[in-house]
Amino acid sequence: MENKEWQREQERLDRVREKMKARMAELEPQVAGLQDQASEMKKRFWDEVTVNTNTDEEYIETFYTIRQQAVLLSERERTHQVLTREWQGLNRLYPSPYFGRVDFAEEGQGNIESVYVGVSAFVDDDGLTFLVYDWRSPIAGLYYDYPPGPAGYDTPVGRIDGELTHKRQYQIREGELVSLFDAGVTIGDELLQRMLAKGADAQMRSIVATIQREQNAIIRDEQSRLLVVQGAAGSGKTSAALQRVAYLLYRHRETLRADQIVLFSPNPIFNSYVSTVLPELGEDNMQQTTWQEYLDYWLRDTLVPEHPFDQMEYGLTAHAEPGYAARQQGMAFKSSEAYMHDLQRYAAWLGAEGLAFVPIALHGRELITAEQMQTQLDRYDTGMRLSYRLDHLRQWLLEELTRLERRARGSSWVRKEMDALDPEVYAEAFGELHKDKEAFDLAERYAAVREQQGGPRRGDEADFDFAEREEAWLSRRIAKEHFKPLRKAVRELAFVDVPAMYARLFEDEAGYIRRTGAAALPQLWAEVCRQTAAQLARKALFYEDATPYLYFKELIEGVRTNSEVRHVFVDEGQDYSPFQYAYMHKLFPRARMTVLGDFGQAIFTQTTRLDATDSPLARLFGAEDTRVIRLERSYRSTREIVAFTKALQPEAAGVVPFDRSGPQPQLIRLADASARAARILADIAALQREGHPSIAVITKTAAESREAYEVLRSQDGLRPRLIAKDSSELGEGLVVLPVYLAKGIEFDAVLIYDASADTFRPADDPKLLYTACTRAMHRLLLYATGEWTPAVAAMAQT
Repeated sequence: MENKEWQREQERLDRVREKMKARMAELEPQVAGLQDQASEMKKRFWDEVTVNTNTDEEYIETFYTIRQQAVLLSERERTHQVLTREWQGLNRLYPSPYFGRVDFAEEGQGNIESVYVGVSAFVDDDGLTFLVYDWRSPIAGLYYDYPPGPAGYDTPVGRIDGELTHKRQYQIREGELVSLFDAGVTIGDELLQRMLAKGADAQMRSIVATIQREQNAIIRDEQSRLLVVQGAAGSGKTSAALQRVAYLLYRHRETLRADQIVLFSPNPIFNSYVSTVLPELGEDNMQQTTWQEYLDYWLRDTLVPEHPFDQMEYGLTAHAEPGYAARQQGMAFKSSEAYMHDLQRYAAWLGAEGLAFVPIALHGRELITAEQMQTQLDRYDTGMRLSYRLDHLRQWLLEELTRLERRARGSSWVRKEMDALDPEVYAEAFGELHKDKEAFDLAERYAAVREQQGGPRRGDEADFDFAEREEAWLSRRIAKEHFKPLRKAVRELAFVDVPAMYARLFEDEAGYIRRTGAAALPQLWAEVCRQTAAQLARKALFYEDATPYLYFKELIEGVRTNSEVRHVFVDEGQDYSPFQYAYMHKLFPRARMTVLGDFGQAIFTQTTRLDATDSPLARLFGAEDTRVIRLERSYRSTREIVAFTKALQPEAAGVVPFDRSGPQPQLIRLADASARAARILADIAALQREGHPSIAVITKTAAESREAYEVLRSQDGLRPRLIAKDSSELGEGLVVLPVYLAKGIEFDAVLIYDASADTFRPADDPKLLYTACTRAMHRLLLYATGEWTPAVAAMAQT
């Protein structure tokens, strides 16, 4: 680049930063002043209001005075929020105001506009001239989507076509140009090389400066109700999804809030890992949760669901245990569409044949029996939806409890409890009844005046018997307190015995077929039934039963929908079952869905193929409203690591590596565990000296992670962190974790603790090993003390 051109760019950068600095200086006292004003107004809010309610006019005047003060306070807070957001945006921009530029000649205009692109917008003093465009603006799409030549972009008022005459990319650090590149493609390889050469962080970074064209298609898609992204490991699908959230919040800022977007992520560590991306872009974080957290919330008062990682551990370690094959068959069947349809037919059968109810009892005596409930339910029109009939039954039960509560006031147990009441309760009764007596005395005086004036006087039945009133007040209170939890249980439909009805499915094969009309069942169904029934008897659910149980519960009681949520994002989507997707669609009926994943990393028993046009997922919204995008280029790992991982997994055959070189993966075979421990410690020390701060020792199981952790922490000064299923943060430095907790995360260097055939079985573990190895950005080392697992052995011989 010529020195004059470099100088012109630096001078332009300096001018923009000067204007930013001036605007920040202007905003700072305004932001502080408005905050002080709002705080002061809150403190003296009532001092400005005279409350008079003696007449209707005074009441109305008081109402409007309060309303005026509230509106004024709200306006101050809203203005403060707008200015604060602008001030924070400028502070983010100031060190590096922009990262790209395109020169665009609009068709028919004749002039060329230079469009500088940054993480947010900045307008000149005239309020019209954009010195920096927000990367999410329509015109900024030119930077991501086009090389120099014919180009265009869509706006709310239509398409604008023209010619992109120049494209340039910048690296700016603290106001100084570090580098700039003229590009003929979306992002120049040189800039990407520099970005990818950086070390991994404990939290994901924003990628707006290096968004690729195929990623931009994900970010800006607004037509699809279901957007499915099948992306290779390291293809940037999660990063693109987070930028998509930021884009949606920008594009629909008048109608869409961050809390109307939900991200289902693979584990709490991942939530922490991605939590800074949106705030870096000036947006609030969306709701972030895991499917397990959702299950725990809705099942918390009835049954305890198994953790998915406990299910995973069982699958990885329990091959020799009795019943293992049956459990595996049960996992597969209960994740299927066939099982979902069986539950639908079973719910219909129950509506016709009869439900299971929990009797309503008090002090060990049944007040309303299960038979009475079924009789009452049968009186309602069977043509109605079952949940509506249960609503009618619930209302009848509440009315019955009201009647029974009145009858209970005179019972012996109420009188007995009344005799044992604390003095404080009697004092409360006296106070309440004393208020009644004052009202009674006032009425008596009014009646006496009426009598003197010749009017009628009330009869002797109005005499106030304080002792009787006190006993009646206390009996009402005692009965009400005892019936209160019964009413609450009825309102929550606790009288419907869903666990019993679900358990009834697993009594025997003939009963299952009769109640569901099932065409086929797993070969080991009898053992599946025994296992499931035993788990239910312990007030627990296998993970594969948790979603079907909630689905079945809502078939009976009615669906709890959330119509506020407008977008649902699912990461590691290949690890969700068809059943889970169908249920999710019912939960959020107004939401569009974005599903991201890689079938090559489908390591759980329940899986869904994302890119199949005839998959259950694709059928959720229909072909017209579904779009599938495939990302085959991997940016995370070096060319050498990608070549190695492709050989591990047939699903990864089409992955294209970004052209970034590094050392070959190392295959290190050792005599025994002691030699392996010594070598791993030496390799970690060497990697740290090379400047790789983010290092992961990845194992297959949690037990192996604990073993590796004990080895590492014996070394003075190493300070490894053990990541377990209940960990909420990844942290920095050296970590040890099982492969299923590493999903979606990247590290500078990855050490596979044991890649032997004894650990990674050839039949069903290639995806596990592939997932573990694809976490590595720069260095990959594999260890074994026995024979290599076959996929690795083949490469060790070449």
